[in-house]
Amino acid sequence: MSEQLKFIVEQLNKEPFKKNFNLITFDSLEPLQLLQVLNDVLAEIDPKQDMDIREETPEQTVKRMSSFLGIMKYKPPGSFSDVSSFRQGLVTGSKPVVHPILHWLLQKVPELKKRAYLACFLVKLEVPAEFLQDDVVNDTYHQYEELVEGFKTYHKECEHLRTSGFSAAEIKRDIVAMEEEKEQLFKRVERLKKRVESVSNHQRMLEQARLLRVEKEREESLRHQKQEQKHQLFQVEQRLVRSQQQLKDMRQAAANTNPESLMKRLEEEIKINSYMVSEKLPKELEGMRRTVQYLQKVASEPAMDQADIQELEDKIKEVNTQINQLIEKKMMKNDPIDQLVPFKQQALIITRKKESKAKELQEAREVLAAAERELKRRSGQAQGSSGEEVIREDELKHLAAKLRSKKTLYTKKHQEMAELKAEYGVLQRTEEVLRKRHEAVQEKLQSVEAEKGISGYSDTQEELEKVSAIKSELDSKKGRTLDDMSGMVKRLNSVIVEKKSALAPILKELRTLRQQWGVSVVLSCATLYSVCVLICTAEQELLGKVRKALHVLTQRTRESIVGNAPLFCGERGLMC
Repeated sequence: MSEQLKFIVEQLNKEPFKKNFNLITFDSLEPLQLLQVLNDVLAEIDPKQDMDIREETPEQTVKRMSSFLGIMKYKPPGSFSDVSSFRQGLVTGSKPVVHPILHWLLQKVPELKKRAYLACFLVKLEVPAEFLQDDVVNDTYHQYEELVEGFKTYHKECEHLRTSGFSAAEIKRDIVAMEEEKEQLFKRVERLKKRVESVSNHQRMLEQARLLRVEKEREESLRHQKQEQKHQLFQVEQRLVRSQQQLKDMRQAAANTNPESLMKRLEEEIKINSYMVSEKLPKELEGMRRTVQYLQKVASEPAMDQADIQELEDKIKEVNTQINQLIEKKMMKNDPIDQLVPFKQQALIITRKKESKAKELQEAREVLAAAERELKRRSGQAQGSSGEEVIREDELKHLAAKLRSKKTLYTKKHQEMAELKAEYGVLQRTEEVLRKRHEAVQEKLQSVEAEKGISGYSDTQEELEKVSAIKSELDSKKGRTLDDMSGMVKRLNSVIVEKKSALAPILKELRTLRQQWGVSVVLSCATLYSVCVLICTAEQELLGKVRKALHVLTQRTRESIVGNAPLFCGERGLMC
């Protein structure tokens, strides 16, 4: 209830009411003030409700509000479903009556505005039957109903245009664009006229151009006429072929029949057609009329919300319950000694069979007529495209035989599919039953485990079984892995042996080459060593000779040079 009051106060404080209420002030309103607030909300939905309730009597106020709420499809809460208690609550301004009305109205203000607008035109006036006996009143009432139907049509078109995306601005833009194109075309025509006027004999050329255009149009019309005549000729030929075939069939039928059988067949056809015209078709026509009346009644009423649909469903359930009760009462009261019951049942069965066969006959005739129309259309298309008939009579018979065989196969497969679907339904139901039994057994097992103090034993056992299954699978995988590894080792060993046998002659040759290379290296080293010894000996001898020469040169220089002349110092010949 607090949420309801909060919502009402929030909506009343918004546009267009602007009541500036809070929970305390709204809850403390007097009954007359509360009714005035309700009337203001009703006036926002329908301006005709805008008035001061102090200017009318309480009975008038209650009558006006009740009728308007009825048009708006308001349903009082369960505690006030009685009309008298609801009216009494409105008279006294009772909060348990007014608050739900305000809550319901404020939730659907835009929808209720539309419903109030439509109600002005769609809620029909109740005219007593005795007044309708007057011709003038009856004609006027029929005109009124036609105007209501016209309003429905125009309103639907208006809603369709509103939702279709077209707007007046777009249409105006299109008109302006077309006017501009028209001006451009006029200017282009004027330019062409000016260019033509400068040419000599332009009037004669224009006349010849006009004649050429006329002849081209005439040629085009003749071509179309020729095509139509070809098509008509083809249709006449087809009609002739069909007539000849019908004549042939009738001659064969006349040769194999006598007047008695022919009259009998005609009488049967007359009976069937009489039944169709006198019984079946009038019943269907009456049923269609009732359906149209129901649909018109539904269309004339305002839009229904979920509450209205739920109410209708409840009424349907209630009526079905009453029907079942009446049937049970009738069966209980049925006189067992009545001897006409079997005959009534047989007559009812025969009537139903007759109706079903008539329905099948009508459907077969409709299928035949549709097939003939389709054949005619296809023949016309084939003649229009190639000018020849595509399918001959023998080919058509072959196709018909093939179609019958395929139809038989289709019927068989369809029956098999139906059987499979039925079996699937049985299996599905069996699975559901077994699942429920399993759940019941599991619940019982858990209760027994809880009583024995071993709760979770079955779950643990299932887990152990799962783990053992996983372990066995891993062991099998491990065994397969070891086998694979042993096979790989064997393959590698065989490869190694093959490589060793292939490398053995190469290694033997390598050893021989290595030995030869070692002997040559030793000889080369000995020769090199002897050469080095000779070089070192020669070097020592040269150094000794150089030292001696330097010594002699030094002695001679000392003897010959005096004073501050530079002297050679030491054996290295450095200047001092």
